[in-house]
Amino acid sequence: MNVIGVVGWKNSGKSTFIVKLVELLTSCGLSVSTVKHAHHEFDIDRPGKDSYLHRES
Repeated sequence: MNVIGVVGWKNSGKSTFIVKLVELLTSCGLSVSTVKHAHHEFDIDRPGKDSYLHRES
């Protein structure tokens, strides 16, 4: 098992990068799991939010 961590400032493109990375890895036949962590409360499954994109990928 390999683990990749992605960190960065708000609005730096982390979620966009992760979506593209998941697409690339799954297109290569790999099984991918993701975990989103936030130090504050967030609303998941809200269209337009990073957490929504994370789940959809």
